[in-house]
Amino acid sequence: MMLLRHCERLFKHGHCIKRLLHKSPCRPYTIVVPSVIGGKSTDRERVMDIFSRLLLERIICINGQIDDQMSSIVIAQLLYLQSESWRDPINLYINSPGGVVTAGLAIYDTMQYIDTPISTWCIGQACSAASLLLTAGTEGMRRALPNSRIMIHQPSGSAGGSVTDIQIKAEEMLKMKRQVNDLYVRHTKRPLSEIENLLERDKYMSPIEAKEFGLIDEVIEKPPAEKSSNS
Repeated sequence: MMLLRHCERLFKHGHCIKRLLHKSPCRPYTIVVPSVIGGKSTDRERVMDIFSRLLLERIICINGQIDDQMSSIVIAQLLYLQSESWRDPINLYINSPGGVVTAGLAIYDTMQYIDTPISTWCIGQACSAASLLLTAGTEGMRRALPNSRIMIHQPSGSAGGSVTDIQIKAEEMLKMKRQVNDLYVRHTKRPLSEIENLLERDKYMSPIEAKEFGLIDEVIEKPPAEKSSNS
């Protein structure tokens, strides 16, 4: 009841709280997305959710499973920031276990399509499709924090139905596997044979290992500007 009264007071004074409902196999739970005051309006205070405020600073967050809904939102944000300025870099912060391959490839294609430099950051983890997005950033601008982890592997899926249906889906999965392998070759500059062997099973890497492999360019603890100003 105390929390409810507190929320009512916030709404009464013009503040807002947005909730995202995440479904769990055990029980649904609610994550409260903080709201902040900010924006470019000088006439009055603007209240917006934290992710919208970060978008004004050209920051996009990929958190959690990559699915079609997240893909649509991230693509829209990329296109919006491209339209605002194609010169200023976009910062893409990734903390994701991966997800649907086609949803990840849709984000990947948009990243390659726009002219804007994209700086990718791994915070926490970038696994499966998320690792592809991490390495797809602009060369020299792909970074990971020291305690994050990166995992690469081949696409996975299941098939059912008639034998013919299963064969069609299996052929499509093999085609997608070759496609993903080629993308890792493109961004890591590693031989195809090495990529194929490595992606046969889950391959976890520390940030240092990911840098040596060519997935990222730098392991970093502080933002570049802050780092240079302290030195």
